[in-house]
Amino acid sequence: MQRYRAVFISDVHLGTRGCQSRLVLDFLKRVDADTIYLVGDIVDAWRLKQGWYWPQEHNDVVQKLLRKVRKHARVVYIPGNHDEFLRDYYGVHFGGVEVMETTIHEGVDGRRYLVVHGDAFDLVVRHAKWLALFGDWAYDFALWVNTYLNHARRALGLTYWSLSQWAKLKVKHAVNFIGDFENALVTEAKKQGVDGIICGHIHHAAIRDIQGVRYMNCGDWVESCTALAETYDGEFILLSWPLQEEVSTTPVRIVEAEAA
Repeated sequence: MQRYRAVFISDVHLGTRGCQSRLVLDFLKRVDADTIYLVGDIVDAWRLKQGWYWPQEHNDVVQKLLRKVRKHARVVYIPGNHDEFLRDYYGVHFGGVEVMETTIHEGVDGRRYLVVHGDAFDLVVRHAKWLALFGDWAYDFALWVNTYLNHARRALGLTYWSLSQWAKLKVKHAVNFIGDFENALVTEAKKQGVDGIICGHIHHAAIRDIQGVRYMNCGDWVESCTALAETYDGEFILLSWPLQEEVSTTPVRIVEAEAA
């Protein structure tokens, strides 16, 4: 068991076939924290409305989080766009889990970080939900293609390769979207007078200094399987659970902070 001062998890998407629930469970078994922030899209109500999918492993993830509360961890849930139904319950506790619109996390060194999901800064989600739903379908299709592609790669002795992650890094519009999203969040951090911002939403993990503001994205648990953590020394790191058949012996990999 590895323990941290705080852990930030986003975009688990329980209720979808793409959710890497087995890796999430392995992560929760081996990582503990004083405070656990669930930074939105933990449950995917969009997908559940289209067809119910909730295997036992997804229920186990919920139970594991509730067990963390019973063991005296503070768990804060900040809903995203896929679990926006919880936005009607700000200030309510469910099994000890606090539901909040946003919150401020104060680091060991006293620096203050705004914690938000991030969809409020995504113009597509805000102003063209139908297009966001179409993008969600396209992403699921890419994951479906990925499954069969990686079956073939595994048979050839090759490592896992992500079609959607490749597209995010190579397709010009996707790269521009990530940059615009990051800049919008940095602008909000400056507006609120905080030292940094912690978010999820775009499934792209990062630790980066932008215009004097520390931008940190938790990533996701559909493909990259990453979480953000603060050590007791005040260092922020990204923890990665690689996509492998056997997860019980998978080591934690620390992803170095990206340059500004």
